[in-house]
Amino acid sequence: MTTSVETMADRMDEAAVEAAEMMKALSNPGRLRILCALVPGDMTVGELETAVGASQSYVSGQLLKLRSDGLVSCVRNGRSMHYSLSDPRVRPMLERIYQVFCPAD
Repeated sequence: MTTSVETMADRMDEAAVEAAEMMKALSNPGRLRILCALVPGDMTVGELETAVGASQSYVSGQLLKLRSDGLVSCVRNGRSMHYSLSDPRVRPMLERIYQVFCPAD
């Protein structure tokens, strides 16, 4: 009986750590804006620069962090890289954040 409780507690601990790591990435306003821009579909660095109003170096740096966190992935298409959301758990979180913080008039 103790092992099932310990196992449940272990799973909860692992889930809490995983959720906290994801929320850490979402807690940066620049990364959050980039992730939100990717909700409708993939974008190039240039398109993301325009969408979030930031420099190429800033966007690239944030994309590097988001890639290392496993939240975005990229595919080369000719000379450009197309970025997209890679973790299926992040889209519903971003959609809910949008509903709460960007309500329609």
